[in-house]
Amino acid sequence: MLVCAFITPAIMVITGIVFIKRPPKENGMYGYSTKRSRQSPEAWKFANENLGRLWLIAGLIMIPLSAAVMLLFFGSDEDTTGIACSVIAYIQPAVMVLLMIPIEIALKQKFGNKKSD
Repeated sequence: MLVCAFITPAIMVITGIVFIKRPPKENGMYGYSTKRSRQSPEAWKFANENLGRLWLIAGLIMIPLSAAVMLLFFGSDEDTTGIACSVIAYIQPAVMVLLMIPIEIALKQKFGNKKSD
């Protein structure tokens, strides 16, 4: 059960490092892809590098926090531990998604609204 608490933060840390060191080229396969991030190559790079930084920091914070929560339930019955792990498994992706809000705000501030096509 302990492993489930580390999957999302580990993905965030790894993706964060990759996005900081080598932001993905603009594509339809992966990367932070929204109307604002696709409005220019500069916006794309800005969005992906900054999301990488946020995910790296958040992932590094969530790993010990998740471990601490799971340690609180160490020795508890399987159902209690499972519930704790489930709660963590719902909160972590929510954090992952919510961190996209500051990226959109920063894109709007730095690059303005999307150009009309």
